[in-house]
Amino acid sequence: MKTIARNSSALCLAVLLAACGQTPAPSAAPAATPDAVAAPTLPEGWRFIAGRDVPDLVGQPQQQLPATVRSDDDVEVTVSDSRRTIAGGDDVIAVMEALGLDAQVYAAPERSATEAGRSAPKHFLFNRNTGAEGVLSLDATLFIGNSLRRHAASGLAGKLRDAGLATVVIDDLQPAPDKVRKTAAAFGLAAQGEALAAQVQAQMDRAAQIAAGHAGKPRVIQVSASGAGGQPTVAGRDNAAAEIIRLAGGINIGDEAGVANYSVLSNEGVVAAAPDVILVTEQDLQLFGGEAGLWQRYPTLRQTPAGIANRVWVMPDVQLKSTSVASGAGAVALAEALAALATEQGAQ
Repeated sequence: MKTIARNSSALCLAVLLAACGQTPAPSAAPAATPDAVAAPTLPEGWRFIAGRDVPDLVGQPQQQLPATVRSDDDVEVTVSDSRRTIAGGDDVIAVMEALGLDAQVYAAPERSATEAGRSAPKHFLFNRNTGAEGVLSLDATLFIGNSLRRHAASGLAGKLRDAGLATVVIDDLQPAPDKVRKTAAAFGLAAQGEALAAQVQAQMDRAAQIAAGHAGKPRVIQVSASGAGGQPTVAGRDNAAAEIIRLAGGINIGDEAGVANYSVLSNEGVVAAAPDVILVTEQDLQLFGGEAGLWQRYPTLRQTPAGIANRVWVMPDVQLKSTSVASGAGAVALAEALAALATEQGAQ
């Protein structure tokens, strides 16, 4: 395992991801929920940054199945039954929740950050070594993968299809509105997906508009407790968190380091990065073991401008680490917080 300093090019991929899905059907017209996400109890001085109005549907829309869609691995797939869905990640599950398909999440990642994922009847650890036999043993009716690398290039999707399991792969690196649109279409809810995607796009446009008015670009380090064999990592240049940080008007320090995915950063690299904001998700903060665990795993964070100012911001996992239906709301909230910080720094 290599570590990276501020402008190095070392690479350390976080390859751990779970998969999975469950029961009934849905139907209705879109609307946004205005309620803010409940804030967790945080150390004094820390902030909870969470977007409002995460797009959601009202009522029970009627699925139009069978539905034939083109999977992102360029295979045409017909979905006839989604009552027991294995969802490859929280990004897929978040769209299912927004569509009212919570009960169809049958198997979900072991560390799911979504309510439907945590409540799924089955939980499953999915990585590059997982075989088709393990997935098929779950007796699902549909598999929705979220990674071309893990679920398609690995050969898994082909094996599942050969065994008769409808398998759709949604590339996790594509823009959130496209992912929402494609995921909804696989459940026979294309029109509802279009409406949700439009709301997400409008929120992302709003975040970009806020960011364009920043007096400057605060430096952000997003730290994670997972990935790299369980070692603490920082967001590289090609993941959901990096995209949202950039969209919100911040400088993602992983971009400057030139690393991909989630990568290990040395203690020296943390200091050299000089972040203005330490960003962490709720679940990662729990995995770190709270405030004490965060400082213990990254002791030099305290020596950075963010650490000295005790500027630690906590966000919901689905609004930062998943490119999905909540990405726009999370981007707006982060853009507003960064705009205020940029104004404050500009006045100093």
